[in-house]
Amino acid sequence: MKQFRPAPGDRRAGIRRGARAGRGLPGSPAARLVAALAALVAGLVVVLVPTVASAAPVCKVDYTVNQWQGGFTASVRLTNLGSAVSSWTLRWTAGTSQQITNAWSAQVSQSGTTVTATNASYNGSLATGATADFGFQGTWSGSLTPPSDYYLNGVPCGGTSSPSPSPSPSPSASPSASPSPSPSPSPSPSPSPSPSASPSASPSPSPSPSPSTTPSTGCSGSGLVVCSGFEDQSGAPSGEWQVSTPNCSGSGTATIDTSTAHSGGKSLRVNGGGNYCNHMFVGTTKNVSAIGPVVYGRMWVRHTTALPANHVTMITMADSRDGGKDLRIGGQGNALQWNRESDDATLPEQSPAGIALSAPLPTNRWVCLRFQIDTSQQAMRTYLDDQEIAGLRVDGTPTQNVDAQWLRRTTAPRPTTFRLGWESYGSDSDTLWYDDVALGSSPVGC
Repeated sequence: MKQFRPAPGDRRAGIRRGARAGRGLPGSPAARLVAALAALVAGLVVVLVPTVASAAPVCKVDYTVNQWQGGFTASVRLTNLGSAVSSWTLRWTAGTSQQITNAWSAQVSQSGTTVTATNASYNGSLATGATADFGFQGTWSGSLTPPSDYYLNGVPCGGTSSPSPSPSPSPSASPSASPSPSPSPSPSPSPSPSPSASPSASPSPSPSPSPSTTPSTGCSGSGLVVCSGFEDQSGAPSGEWQVSTPNCSGSGTATIDTSTAHSGGKSLRVNGGGNYCNHMFVGTTKNVSAIGPVVYGRMWVRHTTALPANHVTMITMADSRDGGKDLRIGGQGNALQWNRESDDATLPEQSPAGIALSAPLPTNRWVCLRFQIDTSQQAMRTYLDDQEIAGLRVDGTPTQNVDAQWLRRTTAPRPTTFRLGWESYGSDSDTLWYDDVALGSSPVGC
């Protein structure tokens, strides 16, 4: 079979036509369009590479504030919407005129306007959907602006990119004059954790004995005169715990509750009514007067209603050196306070600055309340969930807005009784539970 071969002249002509077509390609409209599209695609790659896809929200923060002129308290509920964590740090930006003075159920520090809250030893583990509650007090001037830019473990709660610096765009040349992509505004780097800012009126170190070792917990400590989880009780308090309604009685009740307990299966429940005669107390029959020279107390408390503005009492101790009048732990101005029945002295003073140095009693969860009273000198300390409350401290040195009233009496108290309950000097009522109560001459922890 013969193969077809073009004539010599035809082959040369085809070659010449192909050469001319090749030389004309770069300048053709189609070629210019293809080149432009290729450059545009390359430019798009440079722009899109550093972009971070949005992620699901990692947390939710409920921030509830109670304010008065110059002071405020804030209750914070952190809900973990992301993967489970074994510890957490929540960071936000406060208003320029706000200064945190003390906190509870978290370690809270402030540097400039950056506030950092780190979990306490008992609330660091959060499963998906779990919550942690903590709070703090502070001072303010001008306006009190709630925060909004929360970061959980370095990630914005809204679930966008991390606040850490984004990588620089690819060095490939960009075909456009558009600026390189910028990450969302990031807060300044978080400062290293530092101790919580102390209020300017912070008391000097207390001369009362401080434990050199970790306080005992439960009923394992030495020197305990009272230690009860009410597990040996049923129905109405009896035996080592007796009901007491001084002066008059009304609608207040006390029962052993088997449905709510901090540990074990029982607790003491007090339904306290409004107005004085609807009070209710349950006192120990143990010899409290034998405890000393420092009286250490601890109890776990749960209640349903926030401390009111009016004066209320939850714990009383008769003072044999003050005519048997009571030392009282309760609340006023929506925060915890000590009160002395004989002269109505309060700790702290009921000024806005004094109240700001105390703390509210969290609701609807168990909290650990501890105190120590030195019977040899005027010295007292009070702790909520193992954080000392600056406004509930007496150390013998006058502290503005804290202890001027308290130090009018120079004789140290000598508690001889110990009662748990509720007493209202207004119309405020509450339901409270007490559990794992301990009283002794050695430090006792939560």
